[in-house]
Amino acid sequence: MKKLLLWTTFLALAIVIPVPAMAGVNISIGIPLPPPIIIPAPPEVIVMPDTDDVYIAPDLDVDVYFWDGWWWRPWEGRWYRSHYYDRGWAYYNSVPRFYYDVDPGWRGYYRSHIWHGHRWDYERINHDRLQHDWRGWHNGRYWERRRNWGVQGYHPRPQHQREEIRHQRQEQYRQRPEVQRHQQPIQGQQRGFQGQQREGMESRHQRHEQFQQKPEVQRHQQPRHFEPHGQQHQGGPQHQESHGGHEEHRN
Repeated sequence: MKKLLLWTTFLALAIVIPVPAMAGVNISIGIPLPPPIIIPAPPEVIVMPDTDDVYIAPDLDVDVYFWDGWWWRPWEGRWYRSHYYDRGWAYYNSVPRFYYDVDPGWRGYYRSHIWHGHRWDYERINHDRLQHDWRGWHNGRYWERRRNWGVQGYHPRPQHQREEIRHQRQEQYRQRPEVQRHQQPIQGQQRGFQGQQREGMESRHQRHEQFQQKPEVQRHQQPRHFEPHGQQHQGGPQHQESHGGHEEHRN
């Protein structure tokens, strides 16, 4: 009887509980990887003003960033990251939060050495120094507090102004054609997956109802009736006096 109870419970759970809740969701979407970056030596970087230690490789033709211990790059409306600047790129399913702090016109400011009307004496940082010091710089806010990002006489924007600019850049980013082309198939796949989830839940519910209607399951779920201890079917009920309170009944 105990084995039957355990087996019945397991079957009921297997029917009712959705698969993602039991094993986790793993959606695999075929997303292409960006082309490799082929350069003769590791790139030098500069730190961007008004950012939380965002570094950019200005000598590359494509935008490649270093932030929070990762290399980042956008490609065809998608984002990728890697621990290496030239290989190992993996798809990242959202826009990294640092990106909206980066001024879209930074290349022009870089060439002119002028950051919003102020002299910008940026410092070029080689790869080894970046890997060795980036964490300490970040923890001590080195570029903002001590160096002011190399911008002469510049005062960081107030936080509320940075939030407004970040929101504006986010809206502008969403309007890019390559970003919209990338979002359309993802939204379609998400709707299709949600529809499959609903159909799966309905199918599991139907199987559960059918399972509950099986005679052997209904017999097992019916409450068991026990005769009181000492009661006999023949000759009518007989009462026993118990000494020391109620007697415990064991099957």
